[in-house]
Order: sequence, then structure tokens, then C-alpha cells
Amino acid sequence: MSMIGNYLRVSDAELERLKDDPSDIMEVLYPNDGEGDHPEGRHLDIEKSWHAIQFLLTGDPWDGEPPEQNAVMGGTELGDEDVGYGPARGLTSAEVRAVSTALAALSGEELWSRFDADAFAKAEIYPQGWNAEGKEYILGYYEELRAFFAEAARAGDAMILYLN
Repeated sequence: MSMIGNYLRVSDAELERLKDDPSDIMEVLYPNDGEGDHPEGRHLDIEKSWHAIQFLLTGDPWDGEPPEQNAVMGGTELGDEDVGYGPARGLTSAEVRAVSTALAALSGEELWSRFDADAFAKAEIYPQGWNAEGKEYILGYYEELRAFFAEAARAGDAMILYLN
């Protein structure tokens, strides 16, 4: 079973509602018991690239400094329900704008210049075994992530991040 990084654009009001009462987080993330789809352009998955992107952005597998850390592993936990691999996390529209600005300032080539296969192995970046052949895979999803955050920032959206 794979760990997939997911993003869902929501309004600030919806995010605040889920912070106050996260009891229906599963319905928000998996509409109609997982049989429904999110509206077009509101959901993104970055497959297994999430941990590599986190590490390249922050130099740390799990932490880092905002706004870069908020791109993958940041946000405020929305309750404690396990939505796949731990609880979902939320970013406000202001945090989304800050992440968008940070990602816009860092090209894919600049991000890739930070790649070090030995550092990835030592940090146990999921899924293990990364090498230079993963460049297109990682950068393809990084560009999708940059565009997704940019569109969310333009629209004034908040965001939910989760692993499943």
C-alpha cells in the first residue's frame, strides 16, 4: 500500500468549521463513502513525491520552517481522526498565499539542485531508493503543486492536506 499526498481546496469558513468540529472530516475528504468526486480543480494528489518534495523544500523529512514546511507537512491538525496516515491538516488562505509565494520563487531546477541521494537515504525519504532518475517524477508533481497553490491563492482558498 502506498502513501499518497493529497490536497483539497476549501473556503476559510469550511476550514474553520472543521477546526471547530472535525466530526465530518471523512465525508469532506471522501465524499459519498469514497465513491464521489471533488469538484474539478479542487483536489490534487502528488502520489509518492510528497516526502521528496518536503525534504527538498526544507532539508528535513518532517519539519522545517514555514512557509516551505506548510507545502507538505504543515498546517493545523483537524482533529485526531486517522484519515489514511494520520490526521488531516489545514492551512488558512493566508498560509496558502505564503506557500504559493515561496513556491513561485523556487523553480523546479533550483529545487532539484538540492537533491542528494545519500541524504535522501540517510533521512529515509519515502519511498526509499530515490536516485537521479526520479527527477522527472518529483519535478512533475512539484510543478503541479506550485500551480495548485497559485490557483488556490488567487481564489482566496484555504487548503486541507492529508496522506492516504
